[in-house]
Amino acid sequence: MAIVHPQIDPVALDLGFIQLHWYGLMYLLAFAAAYGLALLRTKSRDDFTAEMVSDLVFFGSVGVILGGRIGYVILYNFSEFIANPTYLFRVWEGGMSFHGGFVGVLVAMWFFAKKYQKSAFTVLDFIAPCVPTGLLFGRIGNFINGELWGRVSDSNISHLMYFPQAAHADLALINSDSSLQALAQNIGGYLLLPRHPSQLYQAFTEGVLLFIFLWWFSSKPRPRYAVSALFLLGYGCSRFTTEFFRQPDVGYELIFGWMSKGQLYSLPMIVFGVILMVMAYKNKVYDWQKA
Repeated sequence: MAIVHPQIDPVALDLGFIQLHWYGLMYLLAFAAAYGLALLRTKSRDDFTAEMVSDLVFFGSVGVILGGRIGYVILYNFSEFIANPTYLFRVWEGGMSFHGGFVGVLVAMWFFAKKYQKSAFTVLDFIAPCVPTGLLFGRIGNFINGELWGRVSDSNISHLMYFPQAAHADLALINSDSSLQALAQNIGGYLLLPRHPSQLYQAFTEGVLLFIFLWWFSSKPRPRYAVSALFLLGYGCSRFTTEFFRQPDVGYELIFGWMSKGQLYSLPMIVFGVILMVMAYKNKVYDWQKA
């Protein structure tokens, strides 16, 4: 038996003169978690200090926010931006691209590495294990907002969910395929279809599982590039897999009839991850050693 998505108020705290949205709160939690985890990593590293971690998280935060928003607008909603340029700044409505944020972080880490005269990959290897918790909070924010819902399914799975936010999309699907009528339920006056809660799938794979593997892997000295490579491989494979359960973005046809844009953008990450891992164990350059 499928359940209805809880209609959570997007405003977590309303003080009258200011509103704190859940989406923004998730970003605050993501940055706080990254800061705490990075500080913890300095306990076993003498090449990073608490002061450097503060700088690192600040650089990374700017990269995530600017890159994530600009990437989302360019990659997924460029036509909306052309019609209304102020759309770029309406971040409270949601709409952040991981791949755009990833590029933003790469640029930010390059500036950080230049400031502290370090190899960019030394910095990336250090911070990579702290990233998945941010992805976890981000996906939880997507779920709270009821956005980026999953694909319709006729499987007998108990955790399928009806998303009132998808009412118009569900109606369009029913009108185009009358056989879906049998799956629909009248909820709140709308015909809704059962969908995968893909936000939670991604929270678990990209957030929880990836964090566990990366944290374990990086707890011992690894050759330069290896930790970054595992992040690329882990995220790329997780995203590619979970995209099969996520509704493709509106206005974009599936490539080859089955591949979403999220999967297309993840393929280079997987390929580059393999290349980096080979380079890591071929060159065997270590940036730190356990005492």
